[in-house]
Parts: sequence; structure tokens; C-alpha cells
Amino acid sequence: MAQRKSKPALGFVDRHDLWTAEQRRAAAAVERTIAREKLEIVRFAFCDQHGVLRGKTLVASEAASAMRAGVAMTSTLLAKDTSHRTVFKVFTAGGGMGVDEMSGAGNFTMVADPATFRVLPWANKTGWVLCDNYFTNGKPVPFCTRARYRDALGRLAKQGFGFFAGLEVEFQLVKIIDPKLSPDTLTWQPEAPVVEHTTHGFQYLTENRFDQVDPILEILRKTMQALGMPLRSLEVELGPSQYEFTFAPLPGLEAADTMVLFRSALKQVARRHGYLASLMCRPGLPHSFANGWHLHQSLLDAKSNKNLFVSHDKTELLSPLGHHYLAGLIAHARAAAAFATPTINGYKRYHGVNSMAPIQAIWANDNRGVMVRVLGAPGDPSTHLENRIGEPLANPYLYMASQIHAGLDGVARKLTPGPSADAPYEIKAEPLPKSLAEAVAALKDSACFRAGFGDAFVDYYARLKEAEIARCDAETSGQSANASEVTGWEQKEYFDLA
Repeated sequence: MAQRKSKPALGFVDRHDLWTAEQRRAAAAVERTIAREKLEIVRFAFCDQHGVLRGKTLVASEAASAMRAGVAMTSTLLAKDTSHRTVFKVFTAGGGMGVDEMSGAGNFTMVADPATFRVLPWANKTGWVLCDNYFTNGKPVPFCTRARYRDALGRLAKQGFGFFAGLEVEFQLVKIIDPKLSPDTLTWQPEAPVVEHTTHGFQYLTENRFDQVDPILEILRKTMQALGMPLRSLEVELGPSQYEFTFAPLPGLEAADTMVLFRSALKQVARRHGYLASLMCRPGLPHSFANGWHLHQSLLDAKSNKNLFVSHDKTELLSPLGHHYLAGLIAHARAAAAFATPTINGYKRYHGVNSMAPIQAIWANDNRGVMVRVLGAPGDPSTHLENRIGEPLANPYLYMASQIHAGLDGVARKLTPGPSADAPYEIKAEPLPKSLAEAVAALKDSACFRAGFGDAFVDYYARLKEAEIARCDAETSGQSANASEVTGWEQKEYFDLA
């Protein structure tokens, strides 16, 4: 009797039904692209708790099956701080995090989201895809930051809302003089590279300064456009070697995914040409200015895509929904800072009066001294909020999720944001945290974020940040709350943080 042929075993994705029909179609298109473009390798990456991309590179012949089978990764990657040191006791019960699957430094599985696939224009015959994280039993990893953002978007969707976000990102672009790769410099953390400036600075938005750096900016611009990013502008900022890229608004996951890919592309392409793109908030270079990441946001009607922040009252800048959402951002600003400004260095930006950086949880109409700027006018379809609290190293998924959770709390409780702060440095209001430690303490006490992210995630994230603070204090004699001086520890920790 002829034996029946057994059916091929289902891959991890199919066994646990982890893709939508749209993702399955996208996966088929990825396979065709790999063949058509004769790609040789594909990078599988996930965005970790600090916004750093981690992953594995597979040869192209393995990539199609790996999308369906998943890619194994060690779970200790989720237990590390910004120095890549393991914070939790991973060989204790629950991996020190209260999660059975994290015990023993076992594996988790990266599952590609085929909709994010790109051919990298700067790397030879190379594909790239973002992934979500699952345990080997098919359960979602509770510390996957992309999943936490998806949860926040799901909360919005249940109320009939969509999220729309535009990116405005400042950074330093400097020329590498000494990469500090000699054996005696490779301590943990290694010394930051020695660099020289690309512009003198102090000539804000001048054409001549732009033209001086146009050759490298052209390369960066063409890279972003080749990746399909909605790049709007390239600007020479006020500080030495300080630049800003802005992007048109994008919906939901796409907005955060774009920020992840932008930062990766920016750093990798710059490095291939002998430059270092630093996303550190305030680099430890003489006369450097602080970098911010301003997040433009509004809520859309999920069915009509109409902007729900538009006011139809000639006396009001925002709709009632917009007012309540804004009030939520103000009410939870101190706790949200732990996500929007997650480094010790970032809090040096909150101390400069008349610096066009926020120092208090306040708002105003088109005023760059406040935390939240309301842009638009009654009847203006582009009306939105610009939150100026963030730093460029923030994890995009956590930053955006925190905005949604805070805004929805304001909507649920019908909070009001108070009067417009038209003289932002002259009024008294709730100050933003003066240190990362203050922000983490506020986060731990936040009922709003514990409800939104879950107790387990808040406690996990706080523990990572507390470890970062403790290391800084141990190595700098307690300078983690230093409001003005950028320590050598910060320069090593953040200047070239991937």
C-alpha cells in the first residue's frame, strides 16, 4: 500500500496564527522582491526597550522560510540597560521579571511584519524588516515595545479614533577624526569617538551654511526618499553641527516605524561616509545646543479620516475632544517624561529659560516656549498639537503610546488644560522633572500609565532606568541629576548610542 505523503509542518507564524491576511499578501510580495532584486541578505530587526535596533542577518535563501518560522533571539536582550549590561537576575524564577518564559535566559522568537520590508539603498543587495516578539509558546512578549504601542492604538480604535503623527527631529552631524578603536580605549563603555564640527553654528537657517554641508545632506536626503519616507525639510539649526529633518504626518504604526528606520538609516549612512550622526540630546561638546524631538499629533475619525481636533467654534482653537486630549498631556507630563526623555542627559534640556525648550507642563497657541504648542485655527483642517517634550533617543513606540494613554485619560475624565501660557517663562506652573530619577518616580506613581501599559511593564521599565541612574551615580559621584554639566559618563553612554 502506497504511503500517504505527510503535510509539511506548519511554521511558527501559521501555528500561532500571527499574521493578518494583509501581512500574508505582503509576505508573498517580499519573496518576489527578494528574487527580483537578487538580494543576498535580509536583516531581521526589533526595536528594544531603549529604541535600539537589534536582530540577526540571514542569507536571502533562508529569509522567506524565516519569516514564517521566526528568528530565535536570546531573551537577555530584553533585560539590558543602555550600556548593554544585564540588569535582571535572569537565572532566577521568572527571569527576575516575574515572567515564567523569561527564566534561564532562554529564547524568544522574532516574527517579521512583512509590511515593513525595505530594500536598503546604502547596503549592497540587502533587505530589512521589522519584527514583533513572541515567546516560543506563541504568547506575545510583554516587553515588546511595538506591541505596547499597538495596544494603545487598539484603545483608540475601540473609541473610533485613529492616531496621526508628524516627526520633527534634531541631531548633530559631525566628522569622525578618531573612532577610538585602539585596544586601550575599548573599556565598557568605550570612549566616545573624537570628532570635529561640520558647521560653525550660530547662523540659524542660513543658506550658505546649508550649502557647505549639502554634499552629505544630499546623500542622507536621497536615502530617506529612496526608503519612501515623507521627508519635508532639511534644516541647519542654531548650534554647531546641529540639523533638523521633518516629516509629513503618518498614521498609527507607520509613524513610529518611520522614526525607527530614519534613525537607523541616518546613523548607518553617515558612518559609511566618515560622519557620526548623534541623537544624544545634549552632546558633551563645547557650545553644543540641545536636540529635541517634537511630536506633532492629532486624532482622526476612524471611518472618515477627518481631523477630530478641528474646532467649529470661532472662539476656540481646538474641538472639545482636542481640549480634553491636550489636558491629558498636561496632566500626565511628569510621568510621560520617562518615555519622552528616557536618558539622564535629556533633562539638561529642560533648564534653559528662554531657550525655546519646555520647562513646565503648559500649553499655548504657536508659542515655542511651552511644552505643547497648538497649531491651527478654527476651521483649519490641519489643526494639531506639537508636544516639544521629547528627545531624539526616545523609543518611538513608548513615546507615542504614552501620548495616547495620557490624552485618552484627559478625554475620559473631561479634563481642561487651563489658560494659554502666552508668557511661558514668566508664569508659575507644574515644572517638568529636573532629572530622570524624578520622571521615573512620577511614572511609578502614575495610575494612568499603569492602566495603559500594565503594572508589569511599568515596573520593568522603571527598573531598567533605575539601573542606568545607579551606574551613572556610582561612576560620577552622584551626578545623574546635574542640571548643567554634561559628564564624561554621559558622553560615553549616549553620544553614539545606536
